[in-house]
Amino acid sequence: MEDVQDWYSAQAATFGDRVAGAREQAGMTQKQLAKRLGIRLATLRAWEDDLSEPRANRLSMLAGLLNVSMMWLINGEGEGLDAPDEASAIAPELRDILTEVRDLRSDLLARAEQVGRLEKRLRAALAESSHG
Repeated sequence: MEDVQDWYSAQAATFGDRVAGAREQAGMTQKQLAKRLGIRLATLRAWEDDLSEPRANRLSMLAGLLNVSMMWLINGEGEGLDAPDEASAIAPELRDILTEVRDLRSDLLARAEQVGRLEKRLRAALAESSHG
């Protein structure tokens, strides 16, 4: 059986997962949290979707508003949330699916970064060959 304390660990959850989980635990909507942080809603959504991360000053504010440590938001270690109560009620086969979805999302993000790096190299090589 999976250890429920690993629910928000770096291996099981992303920065965005932890932000969303802590925001929901705090009883705030994305719009409410964005307003309290003084940022655009799109910015918060990008954080929760792991498309970007806040600068240190906003990260500090975010941790304070959500009543978790900055380290917990970053890597799942330190003062944060316990695993959701429903985690223990989830059937093992559903937990396996959730784990696989998280793994796939992590793999997709890594692949997207790899594609970006390859595109950059390709553009640089094309630019070099057109000058030569």
